[in-house]
Amino acid sequence: MQRFFTVREAETLLPRLEATFAQIRLLREEIDTRMDQIQILDALWGKVVQEPANPDREEFLAHRAGVKRAIGEIERRVEREILGLGVRFPQGGLERGLVDFPTRYRGRTVYLCWQAGESGIVAWHEVEDGFAGRRPLTAEEAIHMGREGEDG
Repeated sequence: MQRFFTVREAETLLPRLEATFAQIRLLREEIDTRMDQIQILDALWGKVVQEPANPDREEFLAHRAGVKRAIGEIERRVEREILGLGVRFPQGGLERGLVDFPTRYRGRTVYLCWQAGESGIVAWHEVEDGFAGRRPLTAEEAIHMGREGEDG
């Protein structure tokens, strides 16, 4: 069963989400650094870097293992600390720190939209509109978002 959020419920999760996205950014930076090192070693040695006698083999393998570990950690964090909350993680969400909170408004499902760095829930959009269709959240709309049985 899908969870629907009020604005207040969504905003209570923002500090946790902000921290999770900060940790993911650090992991992505680690991946970028390690990939740069892998490319340098590959440019220097080519496939020979993986041969047991190569002096840079262990460094190469350590960077590869580090990339794999960091990717796995990002996947676990997304699953547990983002999707596990009942929110929607749209395409591009990882890169932009973007999360959609399902809510009900005037009898239909819409999304409260938040991007890392925003101080609160300031926008929403229709399901089919995505990020490009973000609308400013008015105080009146915020009162009614997520309220079951409201007319409108």
